[in-house]
This record gives sequence, C-alpha cells and structure tokens, in this order.
Amino acid sequence: MKKSKQFWVFAVLAIAIYAAIQFMISGGFLNNFYSNTLIFMGINIMLAVSLHLVIGITGQFSLGHAGFLAVGAYVSAILTMKLDLPFIAAILIAGIAAALAGLVVGIPSLRLRGDYLAIATLGFAEIIRIIFLNIDYVGGAAGMQVTHLTTWTYTFICLFVTILVIVNFTNSRHGRACIAVRENEIAADAMGINTTYYKVLAFAIGSFFAGVAGALYAHNFYIIQPANFGFLKSIDILIYVVLGGLGSLSGAIVATILLTIVSTFLQDFPETRMIIYSLVLIIVMLYRPKGLMGKMEFTDYLKMWMKPKGGSQHEQ
Repeated sequence: MKKSKQFWVFAVLAIAIYAAIQFMISGGFLNNFYSNTLIFMGINIMLAVSLHLVIGITGQFSLGHAGFLAVGAYVSAILTMKLDLPFIAAILIAGIAAALAGLVVGIPSLRLRGDYLAIATLGFAEIIRIIFLNIDYVGGAAGMQVTHLTTWTYTFICLFVTILVIVNFTNSRHGRACIAVRENEIAADAMGINTTYYKVLAFAIGSFFAGVAGALYAHNFYIIQPANFGFLKSIDILIYVVLGGLGSLSGAIVATILLTIVSTFLQDFPETRMIIYSLVLIIVMLYRPKGLMGKMEFTDYLKMWMKPKGGSQHEQ
C-alpha cells in the first residue's frame, strides 16, 4: 500500500512536470535551444540511471556504456533511414539490440572483477566504435545523416519508463540480490545467490536503456559519427553516477541535471569550458567526497524532514 502511494505521487509529479514543460514549448516560452537542452538532459539522465544499475546497485565497474549507446544510435538510424520503420519500433529494437550486445559482452566479461572488468568493457566499446567507423553503409568516419524525430514527449516517456523499471527492479528481490553482490560477492555466492546471473541481468537491463537513449540521441542531432561514442563519452556517463553518489538514483539524476546545465551554458566559453567544468567537479568532490547524495534518495530526505522534532508532548 505504501509503495503504491509512492508510485502515484511519483506519477502525478512526473505528469505535472511534463505538462508544464510541454505547455511552455507549445506556447513558445521555450525556444529550440532550451527545448533541445531539456531533451539532451533527459537522454543523459537515462544513461546515468542505466549505468547506476550496473555500478551503483550491482557494483560492477563498467566503462562500456558508450558502446551500448552507439549500438542503439546506429541500429535505430538504420531502421528509420534505410528501412523506413516507425520511430517507436526503432526505439524498441535499438534497446533490444543493445541488450543483446550487453549479453554478448556480459556473459564472458562479468566473471572478471574491478579494474579487469573495466578494461574488458572499455575494449568492447572501442571495438563497437571501430566497427561503425569502417562500415560504409552507415557513413564510416563521415557519419550518418539522421532525420530529427526526437521530441520532448518521446524523451519524457522513455525517461519515465527507465526510472520506473529501475526503481522497481532495485526494490524487488532481484534488486536486493544485486545489492548483496555489490556489498560482498563471496558472501552472496555462499548464501546461494547466483552472482553471475544477477550481474548479467543488471548489465542487460542497463544496456537496454542505454540503447533506447542511443535511439533518442541519434534522432536529436541530425548526424551521428563514431567519434561521438569514444572513451570520453563513457567517462562522462560515469562522472554523472559517481558525482551523484554511488548507490543513489536520485543523486545520479541531480548530478546529471547539474553537469548538463553547466556544460551547456559554458559552450560560449570554449577556451575555458573544460577548466571551469573540471573545477566544478573538483570542488563538489572535495566538499562531498561520497557524492552529492551519498547513498541517500529523495524519499530518505523527505522522511528525515517529516520526522517530528523535539519528541512527544508526554516527554516534555
């Protein structure tokens, strides 16, 4: 009953935010620059939340998220531009293709741990990028032109579903098994948890939503190039998760919003953009070494604020 109430509060709040932003876009209060920034922010949040499941919940250090983003982007672009499929079908198929890629790399790689896993997933992302770089069918190094189909409505629906699925997965017995793997894999294995299965499952779900984000990404920028999906893109997504706080979905969302805004409005200062961006990261990590929210969620802070202060009247 309590979880059902939280869901409806989240759903009503999300719909209210969507309606307010859609009204401002339709009414001309938000120009193309701001609407594109909101869409880009939504895509980044999807990437951060999907990686949060892999790193923050399951504790697997992956640097291959840009590879899954690339798979989703190119598969969706081929489906819409070459095969004339509807955009919605392209989004779903792009997610499935990325999930399959996640299984292909996850099943052998997730037997590794720590730095070795990071190197393996990074290698996968680079392999994907090089493959697209050398395929003339998708434009090679010059890139592939894509029709602009991504809208605020598509972005919001995909973002809403991503957060809803990952929150429910985290709160389920499967999510608790993933958290057990993160806390102590040897102990989890000794208690009968199939650690490899849950690591691969989390990896596949995270890859699916990265692929969906890739489809939105491809159809938002008119052209996609292999250079867009390099090592630094994986690092950007990793920064969102770490800066927000490992294990905090709310923190990943807050950090993504903050860094997207900072990065977007520093575009007018190309010479000093990365210096200021880096200073923001350093200052935040100095004062919040566990991330902006640590392992706390918005609901945890609400419970703290709503907790009665000073004890009961009988104690007084």
